[in-house]
Amino acid sequence: MDKLKVLFLCTGNSCRSQMAEGWARHLKSDVVDAYSAGIEAHGLNAYAVKVMAEAGVDITTQKSQTTAEYADVEFDYVLTVCGHANENCPFFPGKAKIVHQGFEDPPRLLEGCKTEEEKLNVFRKIRDQIRDYVQTLPDALIK
Repeated sequence: MDKLKVLFLCTGNSCRSQMAEGWARHLKSDVVDAYSAGIEAHGLNAYAVKVMAEAGVDITTQKSQTTAEYADVEFDYVLTVCGHANENCPFFPGKAKIVHQGFEDPPRLLEGCKTEEEKLNVFRKIRDQIRDYVQTLPDALIK
């Protein structure tokens, strides 16, 4: 069976979609060919990189990019991981099925955090939620 080509899409391709791509490569590389992009490219978030490394997943070789980078890739699924990307999802030619599984935006949740550890805990929480979802793939997409 061919691997499913899955694009994880969020607003800036800096946190959630990057973590999802990292988890999919780490946990599901036998069945999922993972990519990530954003409506815009904001650069890799340092907290996302750090908390993923804590979990044994290196995302430092991934880069923040837009969907334009994948104009020639025919995806099976485009998985939006934030509401903004879901509402503004660009058109994908071919058979790509759009699926939404939203996660809170870690940078927005940092307001009120006073210490570095509090900030990291916010990112850890979202990292773990994304990991738990990615573990359900590809079944969660195919149903």
